[in-house]
Amino acid sequence: MPKLGSFKLIRPLLISLFWTISFAAHIGAIKNFHFKEAPKFYNSPTCPSLHYSSTDTNICFENAVNIAMTLDAHYLRGSMAAILSVLQHSSCPENVIFHFVASSSSDSNYLNQTLANSFPYLRFTIYPFQDSAVAGLISTSIRAALDCPLNYARNYLADLLPGCIQKVVYLDSDLVLVDDIAKLVATPLGEEIVLAAPEYCNANFTTYFTPTFWSYPSLYLTFANRKPCYFNTGVMVIDLERWRTGDYTTKIVEWMELQKRMRIYELGSLPPFLLVFAGNIAPVDHKWNQHGLGGDNFRGLCRDLHPGPVSLLHWSGKGKPWVRLDASRPCPLDALWAPYDLLQTPYVLES
Repeated sequence: MPKLGSFKLIRPLLISLFWTISFAAHIGAIKNFHFKEAPKFYNSPTCPSLHYSSTDTNICFENAVNIAMTLDAHYLRGSMAAILSVLQHSSCPENVIFHFVASSSSDSNYLNQTLANSFPYLRFTIYPFQDSAVAGLISTSIRAALDCPLNYARNYLADLLPGCIQKVVYLDSDLVLVDDIAKLVATPLGEEIVLAAPEYCNANFTTYFTPTFWSYPSLYLTFANRKPCYFNTGVMVIDLERWRTGDYTTKIVEWMELQKRMRIYELGSLPPFLLVFAGNIAPVDHKWNQHGLGGDNFRGLCRDLHPGPVSLLHWSGKGKPWVRLDASRPCPLDALWAPYDLLQTPYVLES
């Protein structure tokens, strides 16, 4: 019988192997999907022209809107809808540049070709992410999907993206925009703030951490001199230059390493962000993340919109609109996602 210490050594490899096998099984089904070509969207006359901001790369442009997303087979249909929604509602869609992070074990050729076929004019780059880099830091959470290594890629954006990119908007794949993303990009960060996101100070912040965490002053005093509030990491404006200067990836990893030794939180990749940034982020209007439309992490029941205006709809939680639509059991708000679905139906393919 193997010793416990031996299991701890091989556990990162097992996690990485599990997601590699899961991806391989799912990609076979996904490759049967065909996506429609999206229309081309043009800049308005007032849009500034793009020009290179660096002489050694064709990725960095001044006046560009840089968007980072993860890309994988499980959420590809959602990603395609999100991209379409961004372009459709942008006043300067030709200035939008996408930076996709995909697992190094994924079929990058398939992902590249799928994007190029549906968005022939899209400026984008796919960056490989090594699952093994984070597999040993992942602790099991309340939902298996939250334990996917790619779910932690947002921690490493400052390392993955070129150093010439200063500011980026990170978006999850289960959302659509109904407003101009340039307004979100323009969120002022002040002179020192690294990250901006909608805050939800009415949420019970203490529930995101275990009693063990709150029993050690050396841990909970990390929030001293801060007024920490919950924020959702699916929509963030990030100053990558300040992130790199402050070495925030290391700070997040240190909390994840502590989590492996003594369980201090439960919910996937979110708590390390709260530990590092909560109470020290730039505010964003709640309309930019109407989150929770996928219900909770257990049953994914239908939910209503929060009160107030809407610029972005986010199906965070277990229930995804494309899954519920395919099962003929949609929630009322799933009808707002459907117009952005680029999946070709079998009827259209046969025609």
